[in-house]
Amino acid sequence: MNKIKSMMLVMLTIIACATFTACGSDDDNNNGNNNGNNQSNYDKYQQAVNNIVNTQKSSNKVILVVAFGSTWEQAYDTFDKVVSDYKAQFPGWDVFLSFSSAICINNARAGENVAPRDYYDPEHFLTAIGLAGYKQIAVQSLQVIPGEEYRRVRDSYVKDFMNNRNGDFTTDYMHSIDKQVVVGVPLMGEDQDVAKLATTLVQESDIRSFIDNGSIIAFMGHGNPENYDYFGANIRYSELEIALQTMYPRFFVGTVDMEDNYVADVIMRAKALGFTKGDVQLFPLMSIAGDHAHNDMCVDWVDAFEAAGYEVEAYETLFTEPCWSKHKSGEEYIPGLAERSKVRALWIQHTKDAIAKLGTDEALSTPTTSTEE
Repeated sequence: MNKIKSMMLVMLTIIACATFTACGSDDDNNNGNNNGNNQSNYDKYQQAVNNIVNTQKSSNKVILVVAFGSTWEQAYDTFDKVVSDYKAQFPGWDVFLSFSSAICINNARAGENVAPRDYYDPEHFLTAIGLAGYKQIAVQSLQVIPGEEYRRVRDSYVKDFMNNRNGDFTTDYMHSIDKQVVVGVPLMGEDQDVAKLATTLVQESDIRSFIDNGSIIAFMGHGNPENYDYFGANIRYSELEIALQTMYPRFFVGTVDMEDNYVADVIMRAKALGFTKGDVQLFPLMSIAGDHAHNDMCVDWVDAFEAAGYEVEAYETLFTEPCWSKHKSGEEYIPGLAERSKVRALWIQHTKDAIAKLGTDEALSTPTTSTEE
């Protein structure tokens, strides 16, 4: 009986660790370069990140932007824009970008889709940041909703860092960063963020053009599977659809992984509101245009809408191949959210709000300085 219980626990652990990602299956324990590889590789990558941080260190304040990751050149361009904006908006702060997805890190390093490029996970960066002696640390999630990936960054990577899990830092250093570490929330982290994003999106010139043409506009987010849902996560998609529809009734928001909100559900809601035919324009409700945008949206969503009797704009001649393989600009170019400067500004505001909490009780405390009860 004990053996059966042990086997069941192992199976449950494997299931719980599985994530649903844009770059394929991932694993919380394989953070890109740690437990999934041998220790020599872990040390090699840590040294590489240490060199990056030490070479670029110019102050005692640092912002670590954490994206899920991607292996598409268009996404890399977007990440570069994000880092550039952060450096411009936060003078006096060093800025680094990390990927939380092990598979994205490994595939980017292997040169999937484009030339090989090195990215590293938050654990390696936070270790390097601590070893470099930074005194103020802001970690900003580049997620859209406060779901699985954001919680992993906040509750695993940052928490382990604050707990000095690997014993990399001295007690004096841990004392020095007490209440000097903060985490910025995702794009729709709080209730009030939904209305802000909706207002921003309807003011975008390309989206306005489709509104003026009377098109149906459908956004595709990722979502968490229902059995992995987090409070305040999946509900954001429904809230955004409602907020958008108060301004323009032909807006819809669906997902890749959220039960009852797949593309078929989006089409059903559109028909229920009387929009049984017409032009449809699709946009990814993700920070970048990666695998999901190129495959799920450009193929599966296009096929579903066209089979339902709609005409999908912009993809009529492109849906059989990756949407952006030949178009980096022009009317057939559709950006991810983080390619829009006004949307990037919303993430940046979250970082500013987080930084304002440094030195207060709303910042994170280290166990070495917390009062024992």
